[in-house]
Amino acid sequence: MSWFRFWRRKNGGVATATRPGAPDALDDRRRLQDAPYVLPSDDKEINRLDFQHYMLRYTLRGNFAAPIQQPMSILDVGSGTGRWAFEMARLFPNSNVIGADIVAPNPDAMPADDGTRPDNYAFIQGNILEGLPFADGAFDYTHMRLLLFAIPEARWPDVTRELVRVTRPGGWIEMVETGPQRNGGPAMDQIVSWITQASLKRGVNPLLGPRIGEFLHGAGAVNVSARDIALPVGAYGGRVGRLAETDVFGVLQGVKGLVASQNLATPEQYDSAVLAARADLNNYQCALPFYIAYGQRPG
Repeated sequence: MSWFRFWRRKNGGVATATRPGAPDALDDRRRLQDAPYVLPSDDKEINRLDFQHYMLRYTLRGNFAAPIQQPMSILDVGSGTGRWAFEMARLFPNSNVIGADIVAPNPDAMPADDGTRPDNYAFIQGNILEGLPFADGAFDYTHMRLLLFAIPEARWPDVTRELVRVTRPGGWIEMVETGPQRNGGPAMDQIVSWITQASLKRGVNPLLGPRIGEFLHGAGAVNVSARDIALPVGAYGGRVGRLAETDVFGVLQGVKGLVASQNLATPEQYDSAVLAARADLNNYQCALPFYIAYGQRPG
């Protein structure tokens, strides 16, 4: 199958490159310039994203929930480090797999467990907020995961319609999102409140995860299925709990500078709350929700 099938017939432009800015003076973490993304964009975040991928693959028992068979073309929107797309390219060797993201991954950090990049994989720089540089109906399966901190609240309907647009009639669209920790205790609740306030000031609403099925319906998708799971966070949850604890506290450290820069808490107050939240995990049996929704573009 020719790669040219994927491009938009008009213009075919690619998004303007977005680069991480200088390290934040409050936490020495780099963040994207001219983008609403709340989390950092640096090596620590790359490592966390890879870790999170393996955690989700383990807990969800695979890389996808939609009832796809043998898709010939797969798009991963917000592909990050490329782990998911690489694995899908190997799982479906007869498929063309494209990863699209606002920032091109570092070639030295691109995943290749056996030392080679799959021949059926390509990366295209693109920004879902500007419209994807692909033709209508280009993909059999379109996937977007964990962009809750990157998409302004008002743009979710537009973004979901764009996912449907680039999917062929009868093809599947799948979205996976998360939300704030539940039952974390007073300290965790305070941190969640700080992060929510800091995100809302950037136009991003971290509470929208449960609505992804609704967004798919609103974008015209049919046969929509939605469900959620809650992962234990902490030693009480065994292996999964320890994995989720590592992921959650990686996120908490990643947004510390943003919270402090908005004067919602001092760095010392934030650190103290994080320590108290970690100590409370098992007492309150903290849980981390994930939301999965998929549907088809009408035929």
